[in-house]
Amino acid sequence: MKLSRALAGLSLFLLLAMGAVPAQAYDLPAVNLGFTSFLDGGPPAGPGVYFSEYIQYYTSDKFTDENGDRLLPDAANEDLSAWISLTQFIYQSDQTLLAGGKWGLDVIVPVVSFDLDYDFNPGGFPEDNGTGLGDILIGPYLQWDPIMGPNGPRFMHRVELQVILPTGKYDEDKALNPGSNFFSFDPYWAGTLFITPHWTASTRIHYLWNAENDDPNVPGADDSQAGQAVHLNFATEYEVIPQKLRVGINGYYLKQVTDFQVDGEDVDDSREQVFGIGPGLLWHISKDAHLFFNTYFESMAENRPEGTRLNLRLVYHF
Repeated sequence: MKLSRALAGLSLFLLLAMGAVPAQAYDLPAVNLGFTSFLDGGPPAGPGVYFSEYIQYYTSDKFTDENGDRLLPDAANEDLSAWISLTQFIYQSDQTLLAGGKWGLDVIVPVVSFDLDYDFNPGGFPEDNGTGLGDILIGPYLQWDPIMGPNGPRFMHRVELQVILPTGKYDEDKALNPGSNFFSFDPYWAGTLFITPHWTASTRIHYLWNAENDDPNVPGADDSQAGQAVHLNFATEYEVIPQKLRVGINGYYLKQVTDFQVDGEDVDDSREQVFGIGPGLLWHISKDAHLFFNTYFESMAENRPEGTRLNLRLVYHF
């Protein structure tokens, strides 16, 4: 037993020495992976003020490399859990601003808590920075009124120019931080198609651009820049109890499309990817209160953890 532990420790030190375990990890900022799902193309109750509270739990026991294989040796037995709280305020006006779209404003304040443990860690593995305020998101948007058919709405959609501000807790010596320490621009388009009056399909498609990080988690580097990425949510659901309950399938996909850079130079094999899918439901508590629950099982991960997400979201219209 002692010999096997010693050999495991030697292999870990060799991996670190050869650079098989990268100093940088999780280069992309926290983005919307599965927070939104059903009926995403429009607010559920028209103009006014909306309050939403999201609680998401994420767990993973596998960090992946550029090929989707396990990054760390089995002896590490990494165990990551994260609690994410998002408090969201939305104002949807009834005033047309551009091309028939009505303006609105979206503000999200996150709080993030990480807990990362290993069975065996000789040093140099990714570490978490505990609990703290995350990066605040602000997005002015245009919401178009639903296109109506003979039996109700047929299609509704929105465009938001979302920015992510570097307000979160950050430590350059930690790989997992509540904040990213850099500005990001993450605009999106969201739409919902009513296939029938009771069956819908929705998507939200983002394009993510990131500014430089002047205090990167890369030893000896002056700056780094996370790559650009496309990420999207998708969902389809059916109304099983009229005006009360919808059930369906929800998912997300993230694909980094440019390399991570250190001091202006591309880092090969650094692009992130992940796919998640699972069941979900939407309970209409009243015409002004709505509760979402979504589960996601991840696969196809590269250069990031692979795990499971549970998402609870309460929306209230004043």
